[in-house]
Amino acid sequence: MINLNKLIKFIPILFFVLILSHPLEQFAQTHEQNKFLPEPLQGDKQLNKVIPDPRVRAFVYPERIVWQSENSDQSEITNSNYLITQHTQQVTLENKHFCTMINNGKSPGILLDFGTELYGGIQIMLGQMEEKTPAKFRVRFGESVGEAMSDTGGVHDATNDHSVRDFKISAPWLGKVDVGNTGFRFVRIDFLDKNRSVPILALRAIFTYRDLEYKGSFVSSDTLLNKIWETGAYTVNLCMQNYLWDGIKRDRLVWIGDMHPETMTILSAFGANNIIKSSLNLAKSNTPLPNWMNGISSYSMWWLIIQHDYYMYTGDKRYLEENKDYILELLKQFAKFIGPDNQEDLNGMRFLDWPTSGDPKVIHAGLQALLIKTFQEGSYLCGVLESPQEEKLCQDAINRLKKYVPNPGNSKQAAALMVLAGMENPSRLDKDVLAVDPTQKLSTFYGYYVLQARAMAGDIEGSLNVIRKYWGGMLKMGATTFWEDFDLSWMKNASRIDELTKKGEHDIHGDYGNYCYVGYRLSLCHGWASGPTPWLSEHILGIKPVEPGFKVVKIKPNLGDLKWVKGTFPTPYGIISVSAKRLVNGKIETNYKVPNGIKVIN
Repeated sequence: MINLNKLIKFIPILFFVLILSHPLEQFAQTHEQNKFLPEPLQGDKQLNKVIPDPRVRAFVYPERIVWQSENSDQSEITNSNYLITQHTQQVTLENKHFCTMINNGKSPGILLDFGTELYGGIQIMLGQMEEKTPAKFRVRFGESVGEAMSDTGGVHDATNDHSVRDFKISAPWLGKVDVGNTGFRFVRIDFLDKNRSVPILALRAIFTYRDLEYKGSFVSSDTLLNKIWETGAYTVNLCMQNYLWDGIKRDRLVWIGDMHPETMTILSAFGANNIIKSSLNLAKSNTPLPNWMNGISSYSMWWLIIQHDYYMYTGDKRYLEENKDYILELLKQFAKFIGPDNQEDLNGMRFLDWPTSGDPKVIHAGLQALLIKTFQEGSYLCGVLESPQEEKLCQDAINRLKKYVPNPGNSKQAAALMVLAGMENPSRLDKDVLAVDPTQKLSTFYGYYVLQARAMAGDIEGSLNVIRKYWGGMLKMGATTFWEDFDLSWMKNASRIDELTKKGEHDIHGDYGNYCYVGYRLSLCHGWASGPTPWLSEHILGIKPVEPGFKVVKIKPNLGDLKWVKGTFPTPYGIISVSAKRLVNGKIETNYKVPNGIKVIN
């Protein structure tokens, strides 16, 4: 994974724009502040025409050529290596060096690797041509080599859902064209005009992202775990576009359940960012009660749990009070779905994650536990909001729901939720369910809660091994961001995503996937898969807020099988720094530095 801070030093920044958390009105209250706007946009009445964008753009050149068509009397590519060098930024009449594509009846093509998953598009820059008419190209974006080399349509082939990744464009003589708005690492370009040649001066990615400081960090004696922490943070960084999306190629929507691990990753790596509140607000404004967020009852539960966790990590009581009415009414609505037998009876789409979606008994067990967890967090929030009636409603609901304990079967997802809700003994469920074939039947989404439950059981080493094998497996197959779904069985006799599929091997991207993400439709950058990042910060660095906003923090590193660990964690008071190492006698020596205003307990 590429460290953004290091990457930016070598990428010419196109422009920086306003931050979403500061409305434009704050920047244009006087003539001095808005005098540089075009005259039609000046003045308070016109400000609604200018929408600030919290993102920046930068150019990224390709790192390597993965494939190009063979030269023949029908087509030819010359000087293709010129495309992977950083050179001209501007078309001029004097450009002497370029890559030439020649079509004498057959379209030449080339596949470029930009080295890491990116969000945005590409820029094609052309020089002088004998014909001044625009040159026609076919452009295919891919999160894997296989996807960029594929066509659209069919069960396993790529799609243009949510974002177009396969289309034909025209590029101007002595000019450039920007094209694309998707998640990708690989781009294939084919020159379509017959009996014509075209000089390509540059072909570079336009990287669109939030230029955030990585305030949190994690470094340990295990370089794989370090890479996993960074990859989870980078995955979510890419998903932080206009709102907090779940994926940057597909599922570019605000899915509230999926947002919970993303939120915890943001708070661990970047600190509080306004995108969390704006995305929660979007979901609330689009979901008048009694509707469920995204049509899924559990996702309304996750919205409330995020409210609780965001408050604990930021201490932002003002934001909590802004949502008071909705929180209280939502809790009253949940209470209506407890049956006389103390079982949840939620309507709407009944969903935990995709691997459990075909098992009603597992879903019921998970929803029973998640509803208890919701009322537990809700009870705490009602106390903060000084709403004793609703606080009592929550406690009564918890007491009723805990009288019925469903069987999670062998579902790690349901068992994990039952542990988190305090319904079962963590050690027993860890031994009987969570630690049995520990990397099997996981999901990249609920894997986070399985890790949380195993940590509650004290099984730190078991959790670390799952992270190494499962999330590390994606890295082994060429991932630079974490995927929508993954199964270790996919790795058997499979080619990596950054190479052409070898004869006799499986295409790990195109040949697998389930439910709504079969084949290349599977997203290889999905924020819900980032769970190891906050988990490592919370349990290995050992940093957890005890009172809202880190007024009181617990610092208790758990090294598991590691020799040492060090890192940082952002808080409203500033950065907490922690280091811990195992001494010769087996004891753990811990050192930390906290900002003024924070009390530490161990």
